[in-house]
Amino acid sequence: MRLTSEQIESIHKLAVQVAGEAVRTRVFGSRLDDAARGGDLDLMIELNEPVTNPALLAAQLSAKVSRTLHGRKVDVLISAPNLRRLPIHEVAYREGVLL
Repeated sequence: MRLTSEQIESIHKLAVQVAGEAVRTRVFGSRLDDAARGGDLDLMIELNEPVTNPALLAAQLSAKVSRTLHGRKVDVLISAPNLRRLPIHEVAYREGVLL
């Protein structure tokens, strides 16, 4: 995984700050390929409670993590009981790594 332990810790702390203590965070996509270069960071946050404003939640986390990673593009996917599950969620669950 192309993230340092400090970056992983920062991402986890930011996810908790934005989404609460029960959040689980997965990294998936190109950041898991140690041989790759560049690319954005794909995150999925998993919540057990319904989310009232998923777009705002995703944008807040994306902006905070992007600032921490010096402007790196960050895509945030949300998994919650009230949100539709898409094929990309399956990819994130299957290939993603919990932080």
